Amino acid sequence: MRTSNTLRRAALALLTTGTLALAPTALADTGHHGSHGQAWRGAWAASPQSATAPFGPNWSQQGFDDHTVRQVVRVTAAGTRARIELTNRYGTGPLRITGATVARTAGGSAVEPGSVRTLRFGHRPSVTIPAGETLLSDAVTLPVEAFEQLTVTLYLADPTGPATFHSFSSATSYRAAGDHRADLSGAAFRETSSSWYFLSGVEVTGGRDTARRDGIVTFGDSITDGVGSTTDTDNRYPDELAERLAATGRSRAVLNHGIAGNEVVNDTTWAGEKAVARFRKDVLTEKGVSTVILLEGINDIGGSGPTFPGGPTPEVSVNQLIEGHRTLIRQAHAKGLKVVGATLTPIKGSFYDTPVNEAKREAFNTWVRTSGAYDAVVDFDRAVADPADPDRILPAYDSGDHLHPGDAGYTAMAKALDLDEL
Repeated sequence: MRTSNTLRRAALALLTTGTLALAPTALADTGHHGSHGQAWRGAWAASPQSATAPFGPNWSQQGFDDHTVRQVVRVTAAGTRARIELTNRYGTGPLRITGATVARTAGGSAVEPGSVRTLRFGHRPSVTIPAGETLLSDAVTLPVEAFEQLTVTLYLADPTGPATFHSFSSATSYRAAGDHRADLSGAAFRETSSSWYFLSGVEVTGGRDTARRDGIVTFGDSITDGVGSTTDTDNRYPDELAERLAATGRSRAVLNHGIAGNEVVNDTTWAGEKAVARFRKDVLTEKGVSTVILLEGINDIGGSGPTFPGGPTPEVSVNQLIEGHRTLIRQAHAKGLKVVGATLTPIKGSFYDTPVNEAKREAFNTWVRTSGAYDAVVDFDRAVADPADPDRILPAYDSGDHLHPGDAGYTAMAKALDLDEL
C-alpha cells in the first residue's frame, strides 16, 4: 500500500489538474495512525496488474462505463473502523470513482441490511485518481471480525479506460449497468468475473488488537495466488494459514501478494512487474506486518519455454534466481521484516516438466534449504510431494495440472509452516 507521501503527491496532482478542488490534507487519512491515534493495519490485499486477458475474457481491457462493480473479499484482521485502498497504478488516464460503498456480505452479490456504509474520499463522495496513483478512502465505522466477508461496491459513471486489476481472484465479482451502489439485493448484478478491479486493499483499526504489528505477507506467483483452489471458498494457502493461526490461538493478519505467472527477475506482458520491482510497492508499504513468506521462481525456470502464456521470457539461470531472492531478502531486512524462504513445489507431469527445468528446481531448492540466506525456511516441496515419486505432487494434493495444488494441497502447505518461526 502506498505511503502518505505518495498520497500527498496524488492530492497535489488532483489540484493542479483541476480534477478535485480539495486541499492536499483533505484526502483520506493516509498515515499509519487513524484520526483517534489508533494504528491502521492491513486486513486484506491484492497485488495490482495492468489490463490483460491471457486466458479468456475479463473486464480489464475495455474497462467500465456507467457500471457498478461489486467485489467480495474476506479480511483476516478485526477492527471497529475500516477503509479501502483503490489503485490506478496501470491506468492510462485519470480514474473517476463516482461513488462507493462497503458492507457486510449477505451471500453472492447481496449485502446485509443496515451494514451499508457510504465511502468518502477527503469528505467527498467522489474522487479522481491520477494515472499511476493509489489512494485510501476515509474511514467508516463498521465493526468487522477476522474471516468476515466484506463487499466493496464501486460506481463508475464515466469511461475508465483499461482497468488496473488483479487477474486471478479465485472469487466472484459482479457487474451491473447503471448505479446500484446502495442495492441490498444482488438482482441487478447479472454479469460475473473471476478478477478484482481497482481494489487493492482493506485496512482496519480499533478494537482489542489495534496495536498489533505482526501481520504476515505471503509473496509469490500462482501458488500463493491460489490458482487451483475452489472459487469462493477461500482455500488458498494464505487463507489456510490464517485459519490455522486463529485455531491455535495465535491470530494474525495474512495478506496475499501473489500474482499468477509472476517472475522474480523478468517482467511479463500478463503477470505483473518482476518481483524485485513490485516488492517495494506491494509488500514494503503494507502496514502492521512483521514477516514475509517468499515462494517464487518456478515461472522464471519454466517461462523461457514455448508453453508460457504471452510468449517465452528470457532464460533465467539458477544463479540469477538466487540473486533475485537475495535482492528481495535485502529489501525486506532493510524494512525490518523477517523473511521465510520456501522451496519450489514439484512440476513432474506438468507443462514445465523438462530435465533442464527439474535440475534447476532441485538446485534452487537445495540453496533455499542450505544457504542460511533466510531467517527461516519452509519446505513446501516435500510437504506436497508424492513420497513414492518425490518429483511429482501427491495425487490427493494435485489440482489436476500437476503444477498447482488443489484445496487439500494448499491445506498441507499451510500445515508445513512452523508457526513459531513466523
